[in-house]
Amino acid sequence: MSALREATVVTQTVNVPADRVYAFARQMENLPLWASGLAKGIEQRGGEWVADSPMGQVKVAMAPANSFGVLDHDVTLPDGVSVHNALRVTPCGGGSLLTFVVLRAEGASQESFDADVAHVRQDLAALKRLLEQRAS
Repeated sequence: MSALREATVVTQTVNVPADRVYAFARQMENLPLWASGLAKGIEQRGGEWVADSPMGQVKVAMAPANSFGVLDHDVTLPDGVSVHNALRVTPCGGGSLLTFVVLRAEGASQESFDADVAHVRQDLAALKRLLEQRAS
């Protein structure tokens, strides 16, 4: 059994109903608009979603559509390592709450982990700005 890893939960409120946040965020074509690691774009090739990232070409697989707001997605890195990203949209009053669990990669330094957490915070803030601008 492998050791438990450090995790940080990043949250972001969005003044947009959860169903609209979910519908927008789960569209693979929209990821480059708010997920900076995929800012160069994403396209479907051979039934898989492929994106150019700072780490090289990655594959992204999103959880099937569901009524629970689950936007979990796996990112397969150029070296074949798959990283699971747990992302949820939860109704919160008339808006929503985004929750992303950042797991510390095995062997990652504290600085690298802190950078990953900061990166997720920036991406969720970008998603918030984008959705709230579109709603106004």
